[in-house]
Amino acid sequence: MRVIARHLEGVFEAADWPADVLQRLDERHLVAWSDLSRRRNRFVATLSRFLAAQPDTEVCLLHGRSITSIEGLCAQLERQLPCAGLERRIDGPGGVTELLRQSHAIDGWRPARFRHLIWADADVLLRADAPLFEQVADAMIGIAAEAEYTRDGLLQLQRAVFVGGLILEEYARARASVFQSWLGDGHDEPFWQIVSGLSRPPVAVRPIEGLIRAASRSA
Repeated sequence: MRVIARHLEGVFEAADWPADVLQRLDERHLVAWSDLSRRRNRFVATLSRFLAAQPDTEVCLLHGRSITSIEGLCAQLERQLPCAGLERRIDGPGGVTELLRQSHAIDGWRPARFRHLIWADADVLLRADAPLFEQVADAMIGIAAEAEYTRDGLLQLQRAVFVGGLILEEYARARASVFQSWLGDGHDEPFWQIVSGLSRPPVAVRPIEGLIRAASRSA
């Protein structure tokens, strides 16, 4: 296939890069980073529009600059995913994990087969409250694994895309990060590892420039 490229700030951008990213999301969640905010914004806007245009797909776009606490996170989720009410907590009845486990049908239609959670400026919460960020990210990845490996019946494939700057990239590559190992809960094995059977979270860490560049399609 001939690749049509656009020149953007010194990077030759492949016209079909969103399709390449979607293919990556078949198997893994994604941490996408760049030190240029305008490039991150373009990446999020283009990818979210592309994913929303796919059949049987819902996109939950979280605006991270407004997420510095559990209140900000829940306020964002309530605007994106239908719910009767969201308790301001991660675990427990009515909390974030319970909401993310649900498939939402609209106007009698069956729930979407695919859900993509795109968290723009995810490093804002990482800076403001690292333990909360770790709980949320661990839950997003863990719930997706739980759905794939333990649930019977209708399966909703859920993937998360975390977008941020250098601090997100540095954190994501650290051995102790929730992108490299499941968050511990005081037991011999972390909960999500037991549930899914996966020894580590299925997450790829990639520079945005590598994801969009026509000359680096295998990056």
